[in-house]
Amino acid sequence: MLSRSSASTCFRRSFHPALRECSRRRIATAGIENYEDVDVVIVGGGPAGLALASALGSSSTIQNNLSIALVEAGELNKIKEWAPAAGAISNRVSSLTNASQDFLKRIGAWSAVEQGRTCGIEDMQVWDGVSDARIFFSASDIGGEAARNGMSRMTENLNLQRGLLRHLEGLPQVQLLQKTKVQSITRNSNEEQSWPLVHLDNGRVLRSRLLVGADGFNSPVRSFAGISSFGWSYDTQAIVATLEHHPRGAFEGPNTTAYQRFLPTGPIAFLPFSPTVSSLVWSTRPHIAKALLASGPEVLSTMINAAFRLPSFSLKYLYDRILEAQASGFPITPEKLQEEIQFREKAHSIEPSSIYSSLLGRGAPVGISSPDSQDLPPIVTSLQPGTPASFPLRFNHAEEYVGEGKGSRTVLVGDAAHTVHPLAGQGLNMGLSDVECLARCLENAVLRGGDIGSPTALLPYTQERYLANHILMAAIDKLHEVYTTDSEPVVWARSVGVEVLNELDSLKAAIMMSAGADVKQVGAGWSMSADVIRNTSMAVDTLNAMVPALSRAVLGGIGKLIAQASKDPKEKAT
Repeated sequence: MLSRSSASTCFRRSFHPALRECSRRRIATAGIENYEDVDVVIVGGGPAGLALASALGSSSTIQNNLSIALVEAGELNKIKEWAPAAGAISNRVSSLTNASQDFLKRIGAWSAVEQGRTCGIEDMQVWDGVSDARIFFSASDIGGEAARNGMSRMTENLNLQRGLLRHLEGLPQVQLLQKTKVQSITRNSNEEQSWPLVHLDNGRVLRSRLLVGADGFNSPVRSFAGISSFGWSYDTQAIVATLEHHPRGAFEGPNTTAYQRFLPTGPIAFLPFSPTVSSLVWSTRPHIAKALLASGPEVLSTMINAAFRLPSFSLKYLYDRILEAQASGFPITPEKLQEEIQFREKAHSIEPSSIYSSLLGRGAPVGISSPDSQDLPPIVTSLQPGTPASFPLRFNHAEEYVGEGKGSRTVLVGDAAHTVHPLAGQGLNMGLSDVECLARCLENAVLRGGDIGSPTALLPYTQERYLANHILMAAIDKLHEVYTTDSEPVVWARSVGVEVLNELDSLKAAIMMSAGADVKQVGAGWSMSADVIRNTSMAVDTLNAMVPALSRAVLGGIGKLIAQASKDPKEKAT
């Protein structure tokens, strides 16, 4: 019988051919259960987990030294064999920054993603639903790779996952355990640095030098590690759907502009995919979301058009009519809703031929279009069947990303570490940045001959990613709080800020660069920052000269409201 030390040595390299059979089982000794040694166990087969497995498996440093296994409860083969009909777009989509695309290219996975099902975002228009203050972003403002490829690229989550799975087919050193649930996670001894034991529902037990939680918001790995989190549920539900519409007119640009309007009930976003298909993400109050979905696709598509065009108080009127009809047991009909909208448009002096008319009677654009026709998205004509859905939105951030004490040898990535409002489209990009950083840290540990599960190896990961994620999450949360109000002082303050920002090209370029639109020119951010400081100071001086008569009471009220929105998320959670 092998001794404990010799058996441990045997299992250190569990996927080496000479030791493969030895790694299938742990030689039983008194009081010790059977298990298999795997250097890195990743729990979760979503985009973050698959990207990490691809990054580790494609690294020559890691593939020659570490064994890797990914455990997923769902059936990954269904995703790998996903073959949607031509023109059909899934309702769960993401905007991948150029930085995220660059990472996927470096690990060899981007070429496996079907490019024909992606769409580059060349421009973005964002405006206030109360004041109509607007800001315009263009990839051409920062030049370089962004000018060629766009600020970001829309893709279906399933397209990305399928591409990652195809890439993993060529990495046999990564073991995929699909349709396999994690029943429990324990330790093989009471020592703090002992290896976690992952008990699977098929009877197998994996002993891991490093256990990675890529298992989402309700992360079993985070629970095992004893890592607490802070956060809250927003009083908001996201409606998603795939939109069909007419192509842009002959004298208009292509459908490569993303639109987002901030309404008091939450932002609504129009995200392009093809000349005639786009995607919707509409954040609104839960009772409104429920009523809109229950009213049917025709009512929902009509309200989507209205939400980009009508004043916010008219939208509130329409919400009330829809809710009243829903409460009566007789949902509002598309015809009745269009009558209500027609009445509101007449009251606002909106002509039927205007781009601000949301009535479905408008056909495909013909002739020379209005100069401002691209200030709004195309009129939605229908929704792809089966795509309207909704889900709750929340803010959640783990207190730490790396387990300590009895939770040692664990690390969190993606939604297991953080969940954020989708208004900035950064959730998946944050997860991919986590993955890129963690893979780099593990490579460095292997090159130095270190222990990949030790605090020393994992410290650079938490130092780099925690603060970066926290700053971005806090900014997104503040945007949500500042824009979900129609208080006049706050509307005035945010509108002035947006209009001033729209005039500062250097600041807009810096924002796009910091958001990952450019992966080459990060160093240029310092010189841009100097311009930003000077331009912002000039803008503040100008505003002070323009509004000397504003009362201290009003400014004080604005200060209190913005100070409340500017609290650190940890303070708000207490």
